[in-house]
Amino acid sequence: LKSPPGWPPRALQIGLGVIIVILSVIVLLHPIIGFLSIIWLLGILLFIIGIEMIISHVFTPHRSRFAGIALGIAVIILAIISVGFPLIASIIVISLLGVALLLSGISKLIHGINDKHSKNWKKGFSVAVGAFSIIVAIMIFIFPVFGIAFAGFLIGIALLITDTQIIDMSVTG
Repeated sequence: LKSPPGWPPRALQIGLGVIIVILSVIVLLHPIIGFLSIIWLLGILLFIIGIEMIISHVFTPHRSRFAGIALGIAVIILAIISVGFPLIASIIVISLLGVALLLSGISKLIHGINDKHSKNWKKGFSVAVGAFSIIVAIMIFIFPVFGIAFAGFLIGIALLITDTQIIDMSVTG
């Protein structure tokens, strides 16, 4: 049986929780900036991954070494584009998510219409969720900034819920 952490780790958890609360409120108030920040951070991570790919393949004696180096260079180029142009990268990411949402909505709609075994309310719910998904996907295609703001808003809510849990765990032990 482990003893609960002492006061210094709990104070650190509370402090970090407060920082996350502040950041999540900022993301909720400015969801587009929040989403662009995530794209920018992902670009930095991709840059580091690209460098690692190149370094690891330079010292690999396999035949695929040149392909690995070329892929590492491609990752670095995409990382530079996403860091340099986060809005364009965000629009591309949101558009891909819009395609996924559209396909998911069509699937739910077809399933709800063709389902012979479920109760009427379940079929209706599936059709409604599918139609809603299709509408949101179309809105994302027409207004990509809507999709970026919507994703940023959801990220802000997720951060707020997470930090509430962190603070609760640190206060209650």
